[in-house]
Amino acid sequence: MTSITGYNPYAQMGSAYARAATQPSLVETLNATDAGKSGNALDPNSATNLTLSDAAKARLAAEANTPDFATVTGSARDTLDKLYAAANVAGPIGADGKMTVSLSALDRRSLFAISTNRGGKFTPDEQSAASTELGNRFNAALAPAAAATSMTKNYTVVYKAALDYLDGASSEEKATATWAAQRAAVSKGFEAARQNPDVAPSGISGDPVASYFAKYPVGSEPTTATQNFADVATGVRAVLDAQAAAAAAGGKELVYDPARKSGQLVDFSSIDNRSLSAITLNQDQKFSDLEIYAAKKELSARTRASILSALKQSQESGDPRQLSLGILQSYSSMSDEERQASGWTPSFRDNVLQSYKATNNILSILKGS
Repeated sequence: MTSITGYNPYAQMGSAYARAATQPSLVETLNATDAGKSGNALDPNSATNLTLSDAAKARLAAEANTPDFATVTGSARDTLDKLYAAANVAGPIGADGKMTVSLSALDRRSLFAISTNRGGKFTPDEQSAASTELGNRFNAALAPAAAATSMTKNYTVVYKAALDYLDGASSEEKATATWAAQRAAVSKGFEAARQNPDVAPSGISGDPVASYFAKYPVGSEPTTATQNFADVATGVRAVLDAQAAAAAAGGKELVYDPARKSGQLVDFSSIDNRSLSAITLNQDQKFSDLEIYAAKKELSARTRASILSALKQSQESGDPRQLSLGILQSYSSMSDEERQASGWTPSFRDNVLQSYKATNNILSILKGS
């Protein structure tokens, strides 16, 4: 197995996060809000009616379907045990100090449970491995934005990415002093970058973004654990074959055209972009013309969606630079094969970067700076 190294803002989180307090849930706070009941959950005698927005209702529904932390912890313990059994190992770290299993199947909340030794169910090696994986995910979340920042010298991009990642934490993680300190540091960095985008914020205690750039000055860490592209193709070939077998078992044919009136339509939802690129490029001649065509369409749709997302951000923020910044982040997040399959060449990247610089210069003139 490959040992993944890099800046890890979670390295010391075990003891600090173990003191996490349980926060009242939104469901508990608003569970008195029903038709014909008081709208104020804190005062059952109140006659005020509370109308929830669609966003609040969606959040309530999501929270109602979220398992409690004890369930998450138990599931994490079971998952680790199954991983060890499948790999025929006793723990996550071998005698050589390298990982013996991949923790990629565990979500962030499960990794947090392991890293904090919730319920005393996890070993020190497991806590260390989970902390490392959390650090790797933080780095992965920052890498595309950091690469865009290194090209544009706009530090708001990477600090916004760090804020988004931290804000995506579970309520248990947010209740810790470690999370609060990181959130405060990144928030200070973001505000400093907003005031002076082309200057790296400095002098902020505990700033994980500054630590990241100290280790990776060019904005991204070297990739040492990328799966061989031929193996990616073999894996996605197996996925498509499994879908075809499942369709046949139900008396149907696996089809690749949504316009087909019969058959079971291929499901690309669980297939990542690199795997779609393996189908599209078909370097080992493993895929049919129909499969290649469908994969190209799916990859193109995802590429368009990323551009439209950047365009929406530009429109909503009133900042025309956001379109170029979003495209540069998407480019930086792609593997070489994804760029080849999508037609995103270095010259395309350079053109987008020039567009950003030109727009930035125009805005500077308009602001009189």
